[in-house]
Amino acid sequence: MALYGVIATLQTFPSFGRVYAAYGGVFILVSILWGWGIDQKTPDRYDWIGASICLIGVSVMLWAPRN
Repeated sequence: MALYGVIATLQTFPSFGRVYAAYGGVFILVSILWGWGIDQKTPDRYDWIGASICLIGVSVMLWAPRN
């Protein structure tokens, strides 16, 4: 797991941080869906609210206008 984090820090292209953040947001949503579908753990309202907040944050980071 530590190696996974170290490899991410060695990336040189400028938008890698945004792509990595987007991956994190999608990972959260897929984790909730996995728990629901495979583990039969029904997400509650707060799971969906939290995932929505993360995806909104990812959207802001990826698609906000930049100069």
